[in-house]
Amino acid sequence: MTTHDYAAGATPPLGAPQVAAPERGFAPSAGVAPPAAAAAAAASGKRPGRDRYLDLLRSIALVRVVAYHLFGWAWLTVLFPSMGVMFALAGSLMARSLSRPAWGVIRGRIRRLLPPLWVFSAVVLVLLFAGGWNLSEDPDHGGTWGLVEMINYIIPLGAPPFPWNIGSKSGLLEDTWAVQAAGPLWYLRAYLWFVIASPLLLWAFRRAPWPTLLAPLALTAVVGTGVVSIPGETGNAVSDFAVFGGCWVLGFAHQEGVLAKVPRYLAVSCSVLIMAFGLWWASGHLGPDGWDLNDIPLAQATWSFGFVVILLQYAPSWQELPGRLAKWDKLITLSNNRAVTIYLWHNMLIMATVPIIDLAYNLPFMQGEAATGLLDSTYMVWMFLLVWPLIGLAIVSVGWVEDLAAQRSPRLWPNGVKRGAARGRRKG
Repeated sequence: MTTHDYAAGATPPLGAPQVAAPERGFAPSAGVAPPAAAAAAAASGKRPGRDRYLDLLRSIALVRVVAYHLFGWAWLTVLFPSMGVMFALAGSLMARSLSRPAWGVIRGRIRRLLPPLWVFSAVVLVLLFAGGWNLSEDPDHGGTWGLVEMINYIIPLGAPPFPWNIGSKSGLLEDTWAVQAAGPLWYLRAYLWFVIASPLLLWAFRRAPWPTLLAPLALTAVVGTGVVSIPGETGNAVSDFAVFGGCWVLGFAHQEGVLAKVPRYLAVSCSVLIMAFGLWWASGHLGPDGWDLNDIPLAQATWSFGFVVILLQYAPSWQELPGRLAKWDKLITLSNNRAVTIYLWHNMLIMATVPIIDLAYNLPFMQGEAATGLLDSTYMVWMFLLVWPLIGLAIVSVGWVEDLAAQRSPRLWPNGVKRGAARGRRKG
């Protein structure tokens, strides 16, 4: 059993629903305009910049990930397959960047990824060792190999070691908190391997686009259905690469303009058929959480693939958010600038809401049965409301590390508002 299968938050009291299993997905880079949009912008005299449609998709995906990990609603994986979307957006940006020398691009992507991971790993390891974890005595990770696995807290080439249980169930956090905290780290591994493989994948895509695009689905049909079983974390890594490889290469197709050459009716029709197959397959292979596509690799791969094709086929090219969406501009900019921070820390922050909310039971007006019953019945809602201010605190506290990793001046709250402009408005 892998970290993907374990709860992502602390157990709420008095029978409240259990937090969902860690899901996948963030993309640490901002959206960029595809070639056609960039050419149009150049022709009109506008400066090519961020594609706000892609920024919007990334923000929706992050919110959906947090909601899924908190409420555990399986239908969210069908409603909006965040992981496939995030991999496609990252693949698109990677293809754009590979117009430059490949080694420099890979080094830059790794440099942006590692410092935020180091800060997160340092906090987790301090808590683990303070909680009494002794790696040498861990039955699952002891010995020399356990020490080697510790490297994954620094460079996420594989799965890092952590205890399945630490502390006590009656403690501040439940005893599986380490499993839940480490849950998001699987994506850094997958993202890193996609980045390393991208020069070869893009080379193959430019020479044989359709075989390269469809090969991950074929691989998923082999390694994600039990036809071939690869044990341990190696099997998890291969399965992750196969399941989301099609979406990553779809990002190539979007950036290279290949997807735009396919007639929309044909692309949408084929996508609907692929998605229908995914749901059909899922109906006969339901996991422990029913229709949760995270437990059904082939359904996840095909549903995400078709969903992403439709999103990209209908993609507008927005340099600014239109209409009513404009009021969300600052939050969308902030979430894109701090995607790594939000994804890395949100599981731990979900768990942190529990002891905070539990303090409410000690308030004088909460001693009645009706008051405690009302809090019990709305516990998960309060967790969802509270986690966002905690995420905001994480952004202020450690989010600036993303700027240092990108070799930018550190910013506490990068929501797109220029400090000089803000001061000018206040003076007026």
